[in-house]
Formats: sequence, structure tokens, C-alpha cells
Amino acid sequence: MTEPNSVFATVTPEALANLGGGHIAYVKEIKSEDVPGLFPQAPNLAPGMKLFALHAADGTPIMLTDSREAAIANAWSNELQAVSVH
Repeated sequence: MTEPNSVFATVTPEALANLGGGHIAYVKEIKSEDVPGLFPQAPNLAPGMKLFALHAADGTPIMLTDSREAAIANAWSNELQAVSVH
């Protein structure tokens, strides 16, 4: 029996980058403690803050905000279809 998510383990970053013709991005809720690893240029943030990161389909971080709606609006303004991940 195949694990439900095992098919995704074989998808390469290149394949993800081409997903949806390069027009798909995802919004992910993160904590401020995760920001330095994703956005090294970001200023220091207080711990425990809930933030939202917009990523290209291949996982490349695009932008950081304190509002899911702002992340989705940024995706739309860059002609990206935003999806949420949990």
C-alpha cells in the first residue's frame, strides 16, 4: 500500500517551479522565530508573532507580512495564483 504523501517526496524543486506554468505560489503561516532562516534580510522580530509568508511553488520565499490577505493580494498583483498550506 502506498503512503498518501509518498508521491510528493519524489517531486523535484525544478518540477515544483514549473507547476502551473510558474504562476502558482503558496501562503504559509509561520512564526517570527522562523523568519531569519527564510528572510535573512528581515529585521529582528519579537518572538511568538504569527506571520504569513508567500512562497513560489518551488519554495522560494517571496514576501513576508502579518496578514494572510496581504500575502494573497501580493500574489495576485504579481499574477500568481495563491494557495494555502497548513
